[in-house]
Amino acid sequence: MEQKEMAKKRLIIYVLIAYGLTYLMGILMWYGSTKGYDLTAFPTAQMMYPATGVIIGLFLAHKGEKILPTGFFITVLATTGVLIVLALLSVFSPVEDLNIAGMTMSVYNLISQYVLIIGSIVAFIFLAVAGNEKRAAAGLTRQNWKSAVFIVLLFVGIYIVRTVVSMAGQGVSDGNGMQYVKEWAAMFKDPVMWLNIVALPINYFFVFIAFFGEEYGWRYYLQPILQKKFGLRAGVIVLGVVWGLWHIPDDLFYYTQTSGIQMIFAQQITCIALGIFFAYAYMKTKNIWVPVCLHYLNNNLIPIISGTFSADVLENQTVSWKELPAALVLNGLCFGFFLLADVFKKKEVQKED
Repeated sequence: MEQKEMAKKRLIIYVLIAYGLTYLMGILMWYGSTKGYDLTAFPTAQMMYPATGVIIGLFLAHKGEKILPTGFFITVLATTGVLIVLALLSVFSPVEDLNIAGMTMSVYNLISQYVLIIGSIVAFIFLAVAGNEKRAAAGLTRQNWKSAVFIVLLFVGIYIVRTVVSMAGQGVSDGNGMQYVKEWAAMFKDPVMWLNIVALPINYFFVFIAFFGEEYGWRYYLQPILQKKFGLRAGVIVLGVVWGLWHIPDDLFYYTQTSGIQMIFAQQITCIALGIFFAYAYMKTKNIWVPVCLHYLNNNLIPIISGTFSADVLENQTVSWKELPAALVLNGLCFGFFLLADVFKKKEVQKED
């Protein structure tokens, strides 16, 4: 099979799994939402689909001499399979929520978290013993750590600034001045806040497989393809758009129940803006683990910054049209200007093979 034919076959497989499976499961999310079922297992499983599409494509269409980290890849596929089963069970065989220490939690959500933990540990072991050659062949090499650490710290700094500016703007809009910012700053006096902050880098190693599930599909695989077709900058914008469209089932049936269209537009703003910075991070370091880490931080800082210390804050949100212009400007200022970075001025994109 010629190289172009293999690349085309891999792309078809990727689209069928990353998008086909997502929208197919989205139908079940709609059904579950009409019944009032807990749908948390669906977004968790969905995060694994992009990497699953890449991995299956590599297994089914690759050069015979290409060496792959098979144990690591099979762990990713197995984790995906189990998470899909849990998502299906959550709508076809729903059970009552558990009450643990005064907190209500879905049984299938709890099980899915343990699946992620086990999958992450096993995947980490297989990745460690795979060897440099196999990791390099699959684009999994850890490198450029100084730049990586700087970019991660830069992202955290921007994240905090964006939060403060957003709260200040909301306070001024509501006639409360800087009250929201003061209340937010006061949360840092709570020891629980600092315990969660300390636990943040530790927890990464127990759930990283989910964020790898997205970033291996978006940044490692699809980004170079779109950049080759549309250019370095436009390719990243297009990637942000299709990344946002991929979230539509979550937008309509998980993140919100009342403002789905607004959430879809808000998701576009978020995915394009974050996509620019994640692309910058990946192109600057050539280390896929940097956007994986950034994605983890982005999702897991939300419960901490909000002071809820629970991922439930992501569910059943309300988004109004009047919030979108400010979100567009703020995210554009925070992340959009990275399109001016030197990495986006290069003329060549490494060909996907």
